[in-house]
Amino acid sequence: MMAALLLKRIYDSPATSDGYRILIDRLWPRGIKKENAQIDLWLKDIAPSNALRTAFHHEPQNWEHFKQAYYEELEHNIEAQSVLRKALQEHKRVCLLYAAKDPHYNNAQVLKLFLEKKKWL
Repeated sequence: MMAALLLKRIYDSPATSDGYRILIDRLWPRGIKKENAQIDLWLKDIAPSNALRTAFHHEPQNWEHFKQAYYEELEHNIEAQSVLRKALQEHKRVCLLYAAKDPHYNNAQVLKLFLEKKKWL
């Protein structure tokens, strides 16, 4: 059985109910000290490319293009997929951490859809 998946902003307080915490952003979040982040894995390779991230710029009108382009990047990112799949297999609960302010339009939402389509959840 695969892990239960939780999406959470890195700026929200860590909780024991988070389970295995994976930061899925390419850049380290501003204002967060590494020693206080309580991150089990920083999987920056699963994050959208810099070009895609800057083009999206967290603008809802760019969402559909971002979602499709990021999904394609994920499909070709076999190594990062493997690392994430292993974490999902080894832990009962996995928390994907992201820095974006918008809880609906961010890379974690696309990654969750990707994992659901792969039937890894």
